[in-house]
Amino acid sequence: MAIDLIIFVHILSVVFMSAPLYNLIIVNERAQFGPMSYKIDRYLENLIKGSSIRCYVYQLTALVTGLLLVYLSGLGLASIVTNWVLAAKTGLLLLLMGLLSYVHFGIQPQIEKLLAPVSEDPIPGEVVAAIKPLRIQRKRLAAGCLFLVVTIIILGLQVFTRFNPILTLALIVSAALFSWRVYRKPIRYGWV
Repeated sequence: MAIDLIIFVHILSVVFMSAPLYNLIIVNERAQFGPMSYKIDRYLENLIKGSSIRCYVYQLTALVTGLLLVYLSGLGLASIVTNWVLAAKTGLLLLLMGLLSYVHFGIQPQIEKLLAPVSEDPIPGEVVAAIKPLRIQRKRLAAGCLFLVVTIIILGLQVFTRFNPILTLALIVSAALFSWRVYRKPIRYGWV
């Protein structure tokens, strides 16, 4: 029963790491409002800034429960290095945590610093010009993170039972195409 609960929490934490998808949806929907507006953009930044802490909690939960699952399943912690699926999942999760840290400690504080002196519309043109490349970089990283999360899920399904390599490759390519699509334009109807 304990291992079933750990599996549930592990899977749930990975599902909750879907913030990159929803941040991309929010950013694409925001673009439809036109030029920067203080209230809209302050709200958007608060949402994105608040997502980082939640993502760290979910990522750490996935890491801890993953380690517990490896240990309790009898694979041994060494399998994190010797089992290519577990090694890839662990490496991708650590990469995901690194990218989140880059956004949280690097990009987001720069945006916050630029918006700090602004309290109403119109937002000065130099602030808009300085924020735009930071937001583009953050959006690209969110698309990359979305791809990593989906790839981790694809690999997670294969810890004990491997898919056909062609199917695995096709799913990873599909994850890349979906991440690219979500990056490029709003997705109004889910998959389509």
